[in-house]
Amino acid sequence: MLRLSGFFATLAIASLLSAPSLAAGDIAKGKKVFNKCKACHVADTEKHRIGPHLVGMFGRKAGSLEKFKYSKAMKNSSVVWSAETLDTYLKKPSAFIKGTRMAFAGLKKDQERADLIAYLQSVTQPKK
Repeated sequence: MLRLSGFFATLAIASLLSAPSLAAGDIAKGKKVFNKCKACHVADTEKHRIGPHLVGMFGRKAGSLEKFKYSKAMKNSSVVWSAETLDTYLKKPSAFIKGTRMAFAGLKKDQERADLIAYLQSVTQPKK
């Protein structure tokens, strides 16, 4: 019995070590990265542009805001926005949700994505 539980503990540790982790993001740098996004998105006001607003996005199902016309791919995805899903999406949107209408090619640099996500987490959550 001890051997088996040791095996599972080793397996759990190995999976944690091999799981991708997000680098710590810098909010001020993320605000600058957001300049690439703000032609299409608003982060702090519930106002749609070419893309949907981002207020309250963390924890929300992708493609679920009313009064915005999403692609079928986005509406039918099972994605719920979190730091992890957003990181993967922002790396290459068209690969993460095939058929998305977002024309943005993506952010290749891990730190840029981490900075942007930190910024978005700081401004998109509803004020309490």
